Amino acid sequence: MAPSRSIAHKLRTALTLGPRRQLLVAEAAASMLAARLALAIFPFRRVSKGFGAFVSPTDPRVATQARGIGEAQARIAKEIGWAVRTSAPWMPFRSVCLQQAMAAQAMLRRRGIPSVMHFGAGKSDAKPIDAHAWLDAAGVKVTGYPVAPHMAELGCFV
Repeated sequence: MAPSRSIAHKLRTALTLGPRRQLLVAEAAASMLAARLALAIFPFRRVSKGFGAFVSPTDPRVATQARGIGEAQARIAKEIGWAVRTSAPWMPFRSVCLQQAMAAQAMLRRRGIPSVMHFGAGKSDAKPIDAHAWLDAAGVKVTGYPVAPHMAELGCFV
């Protein structure tokens, strides 16, 4: 498929989403832009203060956040993950896993849905060290999945 045809197809698809999903994609794009700007302007340690407490993956607070949420909240978490993944390729910058996790976390927080932002690292054939961020909300895989098998979780924000 030619690039112009692909773009036209995506735009037609976007128009058929309906206003609610269009707004969700727009919110995801704005949240990713805000994440990108925050990471470009401020040091990570300052930005990360807004993520919550940094704890070990075995910390009891992680399990508390992972408890089941209602069907409505799980559906919203899935929709937010979809919106972030859908808008990420359209951003005017490379939207990496951290920006996607930050955007989804902010969107979930605005809706009162708890989440856990995970951080991991590992060695791969392609890179001497590979880092990754992923987000879940009570068992719903929101962004950054699947996690590569070589990733070891270092900690998470709750």
